[in-house]
Amino acid sequence: MSDDAFIFPITPSSPMAEICEAWSVAGVKNIFGSRLNVQQLQSEAGAAGSLHGSVAAGGLGTTFTSSQGLLLMIPNMYKIAGELMPCVIHVAARAIAGEALSIFGDHQDVMAARACGWGMLSSQTVQDCQDVALVAHLATLRARVPILHFQDGFRTSHEINTIKALSTEHMRALIDVEALRAHRKRGLSPLAPVVRGSNQNPDVYMQALESSNMFYDNLPGIIEQTMKEVSELTGRPLSLFRYAGHPEPEHVIIQMGSAVKVTESVLPTLKARGLKVGVVSPMLYRPWPGDMLKEYLPPSVQTVTVLDRTKEHGSYREPLFLDVAATLQEDPRFAGITLLGGRYGLGSKEYTPGMALTVFENAVGMRKDRFTVGIKDDVTFTSLPLPTEMHDQCVPESTTQCIFFGLAGDGTVGANKNAVKIIGDNSSLKAQAYFAYSSVKAGTPTVSHMRFGPESLEAPYLTLRNAAAYAACSFTGHIESLDMLQFVKPGGTFVLNCPWSTSAEMETNLPAYLKKQIAQKDIKFYTIDASRVAQESDLGKLTNNVMQTAFFNLSNVLPVEQALGYFRQAIQKTYKKHGDIVIQRNLQAVENAMSNLHSIDYPSSTWASLPDEPLPEALKYQGHMEKFVQQVQGPMVMLQGDDIPVSAFPVGGVTPMGLSNNEKKTQAAEVPEVDMDKCTQCNYCSYVCPHAVIRPFLLDQNTYDSAPATLEARKATASEQAGHFYRIQVSAFDCTGCEVCVKTCPDDALRMVTQEEATELGHKENWDFLRALPVREDLMKVNSVKGSQMQQPLLEFSAACAGCGETPYVKLLTQMFGDRMVIANATGCSSIWGNPYGSAPYSTRDSDGKGPAWHNSLFEDNAEFGFGMAQNMMGRRARLHDSVQELLKSSEVDAVPDLRARLRQWHDKWQSAGTSTQLQEILPPLLEKAKEAGASSLAFYDVYDSSDNFVKTSQWIIGGDGWAYDIGYGGLDHVVASGANVNILVLD
Repeated sequence: MSDDAFIFPITPSSPMAEICEAWSVAGVKNIFGSRLNVQQLQSEAGAAGSLHGSVAAGGLGTTFTSSQGLLLMIPNMYKIAGELMPCVIHVAARAIAGEALSIFGDHQDVMAARACGWGMLSSQTVQDCQDVALVAHLATLRARVPILHFQDGFRTSHEINTIKALSTEHMRALIDVEALRAHRKRGLSPLAPVVRGSNQNPDVYMQALESSNMFYDNLPGIIEQTMKEVSELTGRPLSLFRYAGHPEPEHVIIQMGSAVKVTESVLPTLKARGLKVGVVSPMLYRPWPGDMLKEYLPPSVQTVTVLDRTKEHGSYREPLFLDVAATLQEDPRFAGITLLGGRYGLGSKEYTPGMALTVFENAVGMRKDRFTVGIKDDVTFTSLPLPTEMHDQCVPESTTQCIFFGLAGDGTVGANKNAVKIIGDNSSLKAQAYFAYSSVKAGTPTVSHMRFGPESLEAPYLTLRNAAAYAACSFTGHIESLDMLQFVKPGGTFVLNCPWSTSAEMETNLPAYLKKQIAQKDIKFYTIDASRVAQESDLGKLTNNVMQTAFFNLSNVLPVEQALGYFRQAIQKTYKKHGDIVIQRNLQAVENAMSNLHSIDYPSSTWASLPDEPLPEALKYQGHMEKFVQQVQGPMVMLQGDDIPVSAFPVGGVTPMGLSNNEKKTQAAEVPEVDMDKCTQCNYCSYVCPHAVIRPFLLDQNTYDSAPATLEARKATASEQAGHFYRIQVSAFDCTGCEVCVKTCPDDALRMVTQEEATELGHKENWDFLRALPVREDLMKVNSVKGSQMQQPLLEFSAACAGCGETPYVKLLTQMFGDRMVIANATGCSSIWGNPYGSAPYSTRDSDGKGPAWHNSLFEDNAEFGFGMAQNMMGRRARLHDSVQELLKSSEVDAVPDLRARLRQWHDKWQSAGTSTQLQEILPPLLEKAKEAGASSLAFYDVYDSSDNFVKTSQWIIGGDGWAYDIGYGGLDHVVASGANVNILVLD
């Protein structure tokens, strides 16, 4: 319904823009018979500027955005609204980066834009996203007020569900042709010239601003009428507010977005208890239709609870609460109502039927105000009690629920998307699917939640405990770290990708907790060696279609042969662009899968009586010396982060360094093994390793004599390393199996071996022994390939993709400059692998605890951010230089031998990196002695209090090409032109 779409990618709105662009490239026509003109700009601010230009010219324009992207559009949003220009922005509502970035959904971004003068429409379901989007495009044209249409990011924007699609013809029929003609005529044209966008003085500005009031007064009525027309066309009711519940409610909840369906689902349960309750959900948020809200609140109402999916620090209350409060306050009929308010669902925090029950129970009972729900707040005690029982009211009993556990990058999510589309498109079953995964792109668990049934499915929350009839695990290592079977209902089916197929192998390899769950729940247990099937079918590590074949054979969602037929068609469509060979490999994997699927006959009574044991992964973190590792990192790794209380989190977004070293994910099926007789000690393998898992080590004779028997070393060949033995060693538990080192080695000294072989070769014992040794960083110069790799890498075991092309460069920087390095890092890939919460890969040097100080601000401002760091640090060092000059005039420095000479040395060579680094170690202890000797002058304390600034820091500004060449190029240009002493690395 647009002429132009101006886009810039930002999660989670990007798929909307990508699909529009794909349609445009494919020649799909809009309702006017033209191809949509899609243009990508350098930033969201640029997209909003172009949108403004398009509608100013009389065009119909749109864009798509989220979070910080929407904030960058705000200046133009004020202009567009002020000039009464119709257009629509579609927003996948998302959290705003504050103490940390979150790509997940809540209403912080749209609430930050609520004062811009745009109409605001909220969609609750996937079906709404289509219907309400249509309302937005129709109504903005009639009303001359721009409209922001939002849906919950990820929870709605990325949910797959069965909907009834509208045709282009239906949309075209609803267009107000006269309003369209009027808009076209208002467009800039030299044939009917106007000037627009003046500057006004105090005498007229206010009157001109107030002149548009009637357009906003008319907007709710126009939207209501448009909703009525769309409803008549679709048969699906739309209105400014939706209401569900008792006709004379005593307790009402008001909320917006996807969670409304969750709250509505508990109404029958509460009705059965004799409670009169209801849910009011605004679909129009701006202009706020307060008068209509009053119609949904009869005299019977005793409490109104307002749930906001946002947080505003420092505000009296959250936005929706304030609007409701103001509405009720102006009408004396509501003077006796108790008004309660709470927050929920921030950053896509789960909101379940049990939580909705808790909110209603609070209204009926203790009436706690200013509450949170869904967390345990043991600091400010805002939280309502978490539900102890699982309630799944949104899901009809006729529904089959399935859950799949994969590993980011293994294809599981993509295969499951195919499966849900196959079932939804080729049967009468309704389908719902949601895919839960970390913002980190590799090495972390993914969980696919799928539901199928004859009835409509509006359950916008993850699979609850004891709900899934079918569960599958495509990564064997998950059995050590994830309690997957808690979600499987008694008698359900569980399929595990593993190399074991006999009861004896199960006894040996399955953790006790897993065996006990299988038996106690009487689970139908199957295994399939999907990894081997994939390799034999020349698919490498991609097990997704093998596991999907097992799903279609065992889940009974569709008849097996029918399902497999559709699946084969989907494979041909999915891999068509990759060629016939790839298609045939995947089809062969489907054929090979069934002969490798094994039903396990397990000793039920024996397994059921096993003692209770924790997840093996939990043992890594129990008793760890750092509380953060115990209380935060461990639960997060085991997907138990929702249970962590508020008190466990450091404030301000700071986390300990080197956390990735604790995880030992064992995610690679094969890892490199070195042949020390072939190795020429070039260190190329270490140099290119993206994850710092393969490293050179030096041992003296006594150390080598005490090494594990499996550790083979050879005499070091470099003259600087004379008297030492040399060893290349891999950390098998941290390796991703990318093979970059194997392919880079010029001597064919590396080969890939299985994890089982690596265990036999003593990889763990060798690594642990070598990492406990002092790192000999002093023997070779750092400015060569070989010498740089003898330095301890201070970026290790990140969650970057296997074979990542970015991390080797940044790792090298930490080896060359890490002990005095400060990093400003742009938002993007390098910030996601650079500091995923609870798994920080930047670490400190063993010898002295020094390491790179790293900070991320935003996507667009990284050059300026790093420039600001450098300016302050240079200024503080300059002041310290002046203070040292003053102190050298005093006799106080003579009380401590060598202090004067060292201060003079620093004063003369303060810009030398080498000298200042050495003196950073020497001067603070000497100054401490001077203080003890009685030094107390102002000049002395100026130096003493700045004693951490002797070292000349190495300021780095790091980010991707999206930052450097697009959204942040202006700042980058300015910083380069300034001549400031900063270093810039663009990961292009």
